[in-house]
Amino acid sequence: MKLRSQNLVSIDDLTTEEILTIIDRAKKMAPIARSGKVSTLLQGRILATLFYEPSTRTRLSFESAMARLGGTTISVADVSSSSVAKGETLADTIRTVENYCDIIVLRHPQEGAARWAAEVARVPIVNAGDGSGHHPTQTLLDLMTIQESQGRLNNLNVGMLGDLRFGRTVHSLAYAITRFNDRIYCIAPEGLELPQEIAADLKARGKQVIQTRDLLGILPQLDVLYVTRIQKERFPSPADYARVGGSYRVDLALLEHAKPTLDVLHPLPRVDEIAPEVDQTKHAKYFAQMFNGLLVRMAVLSMLLEA
Repeated sequence: MKLRSQNLVSIDDLTTEEILTIIDRAKKMAPIARSGKVSTLLQGRILATLFYEPSTRTRLSFESAMARLGGTTISVADVSSSSVAKGETLADTIRTVENYCDIIVLRHPQEGAARWAAEVARVPIVNAGDGSGHHPTQTLLDLMTIQESQGRLNNLNVGMLGDLRFGRTVHSLAYAITRFNDRIYCIAPEGLELPQEIAADLKARGKQVIQTRDLLGILPQLDVLYVTRIQKERFPSPADYARVGGSYRVDLALLEHAKPTLDVLHPLPRVDEIAPEVDQTKHAKYFAQMFNGLLVRMAVLSMLLEA
């Protein structure tokens, strides 16, 4: 099955059926990923990873996904060593890179950059994060992890914790998880709440957006707690960051108030918002997320590039 759209810029580019199909395809990629053998599914195809911001998991998982499927990767991991440093525009960079590849994975600090790139490109564009905008493949791997652990995506109480203002992962997840559920819980420090336009859009779609600062009060109701770091690099000054940094910390004492079946997810990297001792508990699902990221990206690449 090919995807309806040539590009994957936002989770809204996908129908709910396509989301579930990608997750099913991703599960079928697990034997390839674990075998150590290389598939020939994308043999002869070339992926270009174009990252204007730092990345570990996203870039490496896309490159690993392409290698596992028999393709190859060309990469611009440091734009300071490319023509961007000479003032080349994003449009000209895309028009250049598309000559050397079959698909481009783009991360850019400016919200909307991936959509603009998709408008000028002749090859598929996959958004690997555009500023505080969207990160659709992260959302797909989050949904896959939740489905695997909880056994379902519907009838769940999902809470998002931390930087909901600048966190593109939670912006995408809010839209995706409310396709399957009627409400979402948003727990954030003052000033880092879910953007009003996203909350209003979800409410217009008939969804409840429950906003609170009281993590302890809401925790016993949750089936999934999606934790995000407070992103220091998004703040205008160190003083602004210091005001909210360290507002929440998930540790063993806190988890005593949670359901035994609570799943704790995190897109990583983390700073101090999840204590290391949580890693050894059955609540921790963020390392499973990383492996699922490989599988989802194998699925996305194969579906966008299938003849």
